[in-house]
Amino acid sequence: MPRFKVLITDYAWPDVTIERDTLAKIDAELVVAPKGDIETLSKLAADCDAIMTNWAKVPQPVIEACPNCKIVSRLGIGLDNIDVAYCTSKNIPVTNVPDYCLIEVAEHALAQMLSMARKIAFYHHETMNGRYVLQAGPKLRRIEGQTLGIVGLGNIGRKLAEKALGLKMRVIAYSRSRKDPMPGVEFVELDDLLKQSDYISLHTPLTAENKQWFNAEKFKLLKPTAYLINTARGGLIDHAALQAALDAGQLAGAALDVQPVEPPDLSQAPFNDPRVIVTPHAAFVSEESLQNLRSRVAQQVATLLTGGKPENIVNGVKVA
Repeated sequence: MPRFKVLITDYAWPDVTIERDTLAKIDAELVVAPKGDIETLSKLAADCDAIMTNWAKVPQPVIEACPNCKIVSRLGIGLDNIDVAYCTSKNIPVTNVPDYCLIEVAEHALAQMLSMARKIAFYHHETMNGRYVLQAGPKLRRIEGQTLGIVGLGNIGRKLAEKALGLKMRVIAYSRSRKDPMPGVEFVELDDLLKQSDYISLHTPLTAENKQWFNAEKFKLLKPTAYLINTARGGLIDHAALQAALDAGQLAGAALDVQPVEPPDLSQAPFNDPRVIVTPHAAFVSEESLQNLRSRVAQQVATLLTGGKPENIVNGVKVA
């Protein structure tokens, strides 16, 4: 019989070899959930000592069903899928990997920006449909000298800013805290950012306050030539309002890597609009980032279960 049992609610990679091998070193069995609904997770969590989660929701009922739960570890950065407040009330540490996939997400946002600037997706779609016509595309502009507005100048936003400055773009940013000013980046109010930017890239967590933040009123502020990029959280955007804004000519296009419901119905707007680039929540992925993420989260759990203090406890719970 294993010394510990650890539930993994879900994962976005082919197998759990890294997690299983890391936990086996402390004689911990990895319990893999076949699906991420509350009922299934609650049943499996009943005799577990820890929970690891990627995207599945880990609300209060799941944690309550795990009376021996000693840690909840996020296989990622954001914590909106975990009831952190309830964990804190029960003195359960919650961990994440805040510096995970910073480079990957910044690179993906940059790739989306360049693809829209040079109409890569548009021309690819045209050629796949037998049309090899340069003049069929919208006007092209050089990206150098244009303005990138970054919403949320945290770790990922700063990485993107570094790359955009290297392309000789003007970079402005909105941050509620305005802490840690960055050379070459000007802080502005959100409405000013929307009015001035040629490209707007979202890099902020999803909260109750900013759900569907980008709504019809926000889209009215954009340049008709502007593009919106979202590699953060799908819930930041009102997608019906986005489609209405595209149809009204209030912006030129969008690139969406994250959606409110995944997978989305690709037959519906805005996902089937040729002005919208859709990628399947791919921004975080690289061989290097996944290896780092999986081994570190499994080690966080192993460290806590064997009496140590894991890295990146986000909810202030004290560990002896």
